[in-house]
Amino acid sequence: MKKSTFLILLLTANFIAAQDKIRTSIGVINFEASVPFFEEVNAVNKSVIMVMEPETSSFVCVAVMKDFRFKMDLMETHFNQNYIESDRYPKAIFKGKIGKFDMKDITETPKEYIIKGKLQIHGKIKQIEVSAKLKKVPEGIEIISDFPLNTDDFNIKIPSMIESKISKKVNTSLVGIMK
Repeated sequence: MKKSTFLILLLTANFIAAQDKIRTSIGVINFEASVPFFEEVNAVNKSVIMVMEPETSSFVCVAVMKDFRFKMDLMETHFNQNYIESDRYPKAIFKGKIGKFDMKDITETPKEYIIKGKLQIHGKIKQIEVSAKLKKVPEGIEIISDFPLNTDDFNIKIPSMIESKISKKVNTSLVGIMK
């Protein structure tokens, strides 16, 4: 009897603790590294995992690199094999804190926050700070963020033969609804 009571209490505690986080596995990251007069370099990943813990204001985002889709299959192949080396570095991971966050302040009107944390791409970790808008939507909490990244910060080498066709500044956007 004591074991079953303990087990029920343990499962209940885990269930309650799990409710403290909101998440999605269908967030979207889009990046663009095009330069004028050359082929568009743009990709989207529609299976990004995002988890937010409102009580601690922590935010985690994980993107599987092979889930980025390009208009041209050859670009996708080069991205995974030559630049990102997806077999060796399969994920991009961001772990950070949302500054001055309080769940009571989230309404239907977007509110801007600063998220500071560490971004790991291609085996390199960089401290970053991004601006994000959060708002309440019928499905949960929506997050929208646009921020630049630099390929040099993550030791992503672009061959000299094509470096004039790909921008080292990568415009990145993140969108998701966590529930």
